[in-house]
Amino acid sequence: MDDISESFRLPWQNPVLIFSLILFIILIAPTVLNRLKIPGIIGLIISGAIIGPHGFNLLEKGLFTEVFSTVGLLYIMFIAGLELDMNEFKAHRNRSITFGFFSFAIPLGIGFPVCYFLLDYDFYASLLTASMFATHTLVTYPIVSRLRVSNNPAVAVTVGGTILTDTAVLVLLAVIVGAHKGSLSLEFWIRLILSLAIFMGIMFYIVPKITKWFFKKMASEKYAHFIFVLSMVFLAAFLAQLAGVEAIIGAFVAGLALNPLIPNSSVLFNRIEFIGNALFIPFFLISVGMLVDVSVLFNGTWALIVAGALIVVAISGKWLASFLTQKVFNYSKSERQLIFGLSNAHAAATLAIILVGYREGILDINILNGTIVLILVTCVVASFATERAAKKVLISTGQADEVRSSETNAAERLLIPIINTANMERALEFAVLIKEKRSTFPISILTVVPNNTEAENNIATARRTLEDFVYETTALESSVEVIATIDHNASSGIARVAKEIMSNIIILGWPRKTGFMDKIVGGKMDIILGGTGKTIFICHFEQPLPNHQRLVVAVPALGELESGFSIWLLKMAQLSQELTTPIHYYCNENTQKGILKFLKSRRINNKSTFHDLSHWESFVENPHKTGPQDLCVIVAARDGSVSYTRTMENLAVKIDTAIKATSKIIVYP
Repeated sequence: MDDISESFRLPWQNPVLIFSLILFIILIAPTVLNRLKIPGIIGLIISGAIIGPHGFNLLEKGLFTEVFSTVGLLYIMFIAGLELDMNEFKAHRNRSITFGFFSFAIPLGIGFPVCYFLLDYDFYASLLTASMFATHTLVTYPIVSRLRVSNNPAVAVTVGGTILTDTAVLVLLAVIVGAHKGSLSLEFWIRLILSLAIFMGIMFYIVPKITKWFFKKMASEKYAHFIFVLSMVFLAAFLAQLAGVEAIIGAFVAGLALNPLIPNSSVLFNRIEFIGNALFIPFFLISVGMLVDVSVLFNGTWALIVAGALIVVAISGKWLASFLTQKVFNYSKSERQLIFGLSNAHAAATLAIILVGYREGILDINILNGTIVLILVTCVVASFATERAAKKVLISTGQADEVRSSETNAAERLLIPIINTANMERALEFAVLIKEKRSTFPISILTVVPNNTEAENNIATARRTLEDFVYETTALESSVEVIATIDHNASSGIARVAKEIMSNIIILGWPRKTGFMDKIVGGKMDIILGGTGKTIFICHFEQPLPNHQRLVVAVPALGELESGFSIWLLKMAQLSQELTTPIHYYCNENTQKGILKFLKSRRINNKSTFHDLSHWESFVENPHKTGPQDLCVIVAARDGSVSYTRTMENLAVKIDTAIKATSKIIVYP
């Protein structure tokens, strides 16, 4: 009994007991709050307040919680930079800048006089608190994604404005902290500008090059990729501190710098997000709750006045910013509400700024507690506002019909026939990037075993080999299934299984470079092309997909009239968005019109450049405009289809001769 009593003596000191408590909170709190339609972030903060020194005093602030709290804070800012859709920002750059200005200036303009004159805080405390009003976190973005309105221009403008607003606030934070320490002088500004320029040069020029090199050299060491990325995040945070700004700026910049190299559908991104959401970020949110002293809110009316003022200013500032954006760009009322819902939630950046100000002694406990209440209220308001507005946008813009008509995409099924696992990893990576996110079917990996006396043993061995490979190399949201079958001919087996599972897309490896390549291309490939009416991608990747800098797509005349035109075009647009790379189309004028019409109908905003290509054959025979960093896509056609030409015979052989050290894909619609 004495041992038990000692283990549970408050505050708890047993690290095993502490970690168990934290994990149970991370498991239970979000689940309970989600049933009440309240974001899980609120449950974690409340839990921290309950178990913290100002609650039941189960845990105290110490080195253990401090380390995890710091890691979680940097992780939040890193993921914020990593998740931003740079394509959407570039497509709506001017509107995003306008909204970013409104979203930054209006809350700051309202918040400062309220804090300085009404709440009677000093200049720096008022300015820092007012800058907090300008931040917003896209807590409710999953709602617009789920309701299929993420392609709406209002959403893209809000997402783009997030980059500008949060970056401006983080820089302002560095200036305020420097001024509070009494170091705001000409020397400070010169040092800050020079150090930031050096820091940005390292992060956006040197780090991406090192990362590309590392990913290429260590392609098979997936866990090393994750450790490398984390190392870059904390190195960036340290370099930011050396530059004279907060570590959170370094983590945010690291996310922006690595954004093009880590697609959101990749295995690596999934691992980063999983570890953060499962452990580091919840631990940080709990540690934030541990700072809350609820009793302060009941020690008189002043604490309640501060909390109420913060909430009113935060909500009204974001509403005015969305209202002005609506008037300037002539958005509808429902789109204005959508902008307000997305930008009203205060979470990651808000917590980061207020905690820095609190630790530096600029802000007091009333502001800290009021900010926690502000986060709770704005997250709830934003959740309800976004869902209501998204439904209105869906109806008013006619997107509901578009969503219903595209529900067939949920039945998309990808098939990857594999001969050996050496070629499997990048084919699987490609499949994950182009797979329809609403598809309910797994990616199917197929191996065909010869029908002989050893067929039963061989099929068991093949299945086990593929299952082991999938287990070791993937950490995907998309499920993967392994299919092993018996057939006298591998090509016939592929064609048969494609029909049996009703696959829409087949992803094949490049034909082997052997002395009888012509026989392979003219025989086995023809069986698959003739035996299936599926869209087929024949792929060869010289390097990891995120390392490519351009997509170069050559389309034959009349390619826009093929029945599978929309399928491969949508996949290329999706691949471009995932890799954050521009697309260069080589085609004639009519095909260009067809591509633009499709992209407009789907509200796709990839950076697309068109080059006149009168003769598709000339590009195939001499693709001089492609380089080692390009992913070259040649759109072909089956014999007898409208865009087929004689040049497409033995196409893999011709392309292999013309394009040596460049990644390439042949598409058969």
